[in-house]
Amino acid sequence: MANFILKVNKYFKPFSTLNLFRQVHTKHKQTIFSGIQPTGVPHLGNYFGAIKQWSSLQNEGKHCVFSIVDLHSITLPQDPQVLRNNIHVMAACLMACGINPEKSLFFLQSQVPQHTELQWILACYTTMARLAHLPQYKEKSSDSFENVPLGLFIYPVLQSADILLYKATDVPIGEDQLQHIQLSQHLVKVFNNKYGNIFPVPQPLIGDNSARIKSLKQPNKKMSKSDLDSKNRIDITDSPDIIAKRIKQAITDFTSEVTYDPENRPGVSNLVRIHGLCTGQSHEKICENSISLNTGQYKKVVADAVIEHLNPIRTEFERLMKDCGYIEKVLLSGSERAAEMALRTMVEVKSAVGLSIRGKVVK
Repeated sequence: MANFILKVNKYFKPFSTLNLFRQVHTKHKQTIFSGIQPTGVPHLGNYFGAIKQWSSLQNEGKHCVFSIVDLHSITLPQDPQVLRNNIHVMAACLMACGINPEKSLFFLQSQVPQHTELQWILACYTTMARLAHLPQYKEKSSDSFENVPLGLFIYPVLQSADILLYKATDVPIGEDQLQHIQLSQHLVKVFNNKYGNIFPVPQPLIGDNSARIKSLKQPNKKMSKSDLDSKNRIDITDSPDIIAKRIKQAITDFTSEVTYDPENRPGVSNLVRIHGLCTGQSHEKICENSISLNTGQYKKVVADAVIEHLNPIRTEFERLMKDCGYIEKVLLSGSERAAEMALRTMVEVKSAVGLSIRGKVVK
């Protein structure tokens, strides 16, 4: 850690407030930012709903910034050793899914202290009333307000800082995160109106509805990492035997025909959706090809498709987890690069708000 701090400190030297302001343009470069908490192995829904999209954007040549947002994970109590392991696991999973540190900026949030520095400044431009209306806080505080950690209340401001620190123009999200992006947009408008065109207004990139995978046991709910029953999901590192077992146990209904009707047959439709995502086939084509199968037989077809799709990911994940030194090297290198961008932004922000000793002194 000491070496990291020493390396970060060198980036203060070349910065000049005057030079930075000369570099400010009215039009910001397209930059995509997204983050994921290190709270266990991603499941099939995380992969198709977010991570696969990240990989596609990266491979299209977009300027992508991807972070393991470990500061967000400590809004609830964490075992330190488990958290450290989960950071390694998440890094290995993302790289196994195609996130390439040579093509994208990939780093660990807590290693770039400017995230919390910008959070504090942005927090001074929002209100408690606005934060209290955000969905995650309302959900967690419904039982007992006294037991809600302050971090849970203010973490949407940290999310905004994550985005704005890299001047992101686009943020891939699910619809449940839309209000948090709206908070970021609000903070940008307030800040820019007061200090000039410092931040772009980030726009949400909402994923395709067809990629939203549901719980295997409760197909009216989304697949979730926080679900205590692991039978509700398929993790991307699950073995073929576990995948086959989970899909075999998936809830369907009393009709044996394979059809795609999410409203009336959510369980079977969820399997068709998973099948389509793994094979690239349309729902119509899948149902047409499965006309001779009952749902029990069809589950075997789906399991085979999922196993085939995830096999190279699981193999690469296992390889990476045997070399934790390499994972740490990747995260450190990415964090150093992220610090360069973050420090440039913070010099600009601090100068704008008056937290700078440079500039003309008013007598």
